[in-house]
Amino acid sequence: MGRLAIAAITSLWVIPMSIIVNHIVPDPYMDEIFHVPQAQQYCNGNFRSWDPMITTPPGLYYLSLAHVASLFPGMLLMRTTSQSFSEACSTSVLRSTNAVFAVLCGVLVYEIIRFLGPSLSDRKATLMALVMSLYPLHWFFTFLYYTDVASLTTFLAMYLACLRRRYILSAVFGTLAILIRQTNVVWMLFVACSGVLDFTLDSPRKMDKQKVNKDLHQSIDRKEATLRSNLRNRKPDNNLDTRDSFDRGKSVSSAEDTSGLVYDVYDVISTSWNMKWKILFKFSPFIVVVVAFGIFILWNGGIVLGAKEAHVVSPHFAQIMYFSLVSALFTAPLHFSVEQVRNLLQELRGNWPLSLLLTLVALVAGFASVHFFSLAHPYLLADNRHYPFYLWRKIINAHWLMKYMLVPVYVYSWFSILTLLAKTRSKIWVLVYFLATCAVLVPTPLIEFRYYTIPFYIFMLHSCVRSSGYTTWLLTGTIFVCINVFTMAMFLFRPFKWSHEDGVQRFIW
Repeated sequence: MGRLAIAAITSLWVIPMSIIVNHIVPDPYMDEIFHVPQAQQYCNGNFRSWDPMITTPPGLYYLSLAHVASLFPGMLLMRTTSQSFSEACSTSVLRSTNAVFAVLCGVLVYEIIRFLGPSLSDRKATLMALVMSLYPLHWFFTFLYYTDVASLTTFLAMYLACLRRRYILSAVFGTLAILIRQTNVVWMLFVACSGVLDFTLDSPRKMDKQKVNKDLHQSIDRKEATLRSNLRNRKPDNNLDTRDSFDRGKSVSSAEDTSGLVYDVYDVISTSWNMKWKILFKFSPFIVVVVAFGIFILWNGGIVLGAKEAHVVSPHFAQIMYFSLVSALFTAPLHFSVEQVRNLLQELRGNWPLSLLLTLVALVAGFASVHFFSLAHPYLLADNRHYPFYLWRKIINAHWLMKYMLVPVYVYSWFSILTLLAKTRSKIWVLVYFLATCAVLVPTPLIEFRYYTIPFYIFMLHSCVRSSGYTTWLLTGTIFVCINVFTMAMFLFRPFKWSHEDGVQRFIW
């Protein structure tokens, strides 16, 4: 019932908004001027044609061919097109590829939520999936012919298959995700690492350790129950022994809870080494894809296909700072609530020397990132159609001190994200997530919020399943709707013209 509800409700806004966008903006706009003609070349059967300005692989165009082929018989019956298949590949039909993916994406989010939170009610899981379908960057590009929606959908399919331990199918979806956007190879590695962690944690040796820990806790609980029972029947002067016994029980639990990241890494590595041949066999599909991608990079001379001079890999460490703040602001009810601030303070107070050291290191790294590795790409400075252009000029670059004043907010946002993730996942999993996010964002010189979509979805799926109630999700959904209404209204109804170039310009993410 949940899947049908997600598909139906998502379609209720995808279909009418697609019609409105195609009516007001019928011609290709921005990056569509490259993607649409390239897809139409494929519709004409010209598979050797390639626009050198396109930076991503042709995966979206092949998927569009399959989509148009599925619609073509119906279009002939309804006489909305002539006998030519190539004429069916109009801008509006190609855009509808992403509309279909948006519906599938909502269903996949729902399935992952149900897998990660099996105790959740169907109503709450449906609400979560619908709110995540409204995420502004994902929602906006549903109605344009960009690679973002297809990229997210194939990633979610890859991740869901891996969670269900269908590794060959997961690698197939991963290959498709890479064919849509090559940086998805990093997210394939993340999914493979996540699968290895889950696989090793459920190994027989781990199961035995978990059983021992469970028996230990049960033994402590029995002792505590016995002590409480005796406490009611013993004299007050025996409280010292009782308190000492309770402290011993707490010390065992505390020792286990504070085992730390180093122990987690050592434990996973040792377990993986003992199971190396089994792991290599299970995850060999991922290894094959990654090796093939490495060969492609050597053959291509880099990861970018076209316009290489404008997409040179650069150390843009400030990008991960921007990601943390943007993600936190989109989910402000979760990160900037009194309860979350209190939880973070308690975390810092629990082991204050180490917490103070980590905070200082994070602040120093943040200041160094924005001072030495804060890049201003020529596209960012010259193109006033994008919102990052105004954020850069009006906020980050408004005053020379501003970018430094934002560093504590960046650090708080990262601490909040990682703390919420650590409630549901192991420390080493959180570390892998952080490293994967850095691997995708740091080499990117251009500030593009579209690149934040997949790490944002991973965070939302894992942190919010356990820690948030209906109120948080409703407030988050309200924020998403307000942003979507504003950005789409600006895009459709506030066009403008450049003095140095003909044509209508529109505001876009």
